[in-house]
Amino acid sequence: MKPGDKVICINDRIDPEKSEEIRRDFEIWITKDKEYTIREILDNNGIVTGVLLEEVHNFPKFFKLINRFQEPAFAQWRFRKLNYASQPAEALSEVDELVEAEQAEKQQVRVK
Repeated sequence: MKPGDKVICINDRIDPEKSEEIRRDFEIWITKDKEYTIREILDNNGIVTGVLLEEVHNFPKFFKLINRFQEPAFAQWRFRKLNYASQPAEALSEVDELVEAEQAEKQQVRVK
């Protein structure tokens, strides 16, 4: 995953033991099966890779574990990368061209 990638949330569950902490840190939470765009990937001092999303902005907080202020990031494992064609309109036109070429080829075979 990298910034700009489209992802889908595959897990929005919050463990009951962490519910209070999550609600304190995140004003906005993610939704399962919703598509998002990665804005930034955070290493979090090697503790857990987190992602920031274009569609979700939370206020920065101080995190003792990493000893700094930052926007709370969502764990990368909560998402799966989507593999959309980068330019779907062009891809569709290429398919149309192939179909047209195939049909023209069949017409030529019938004529001969």
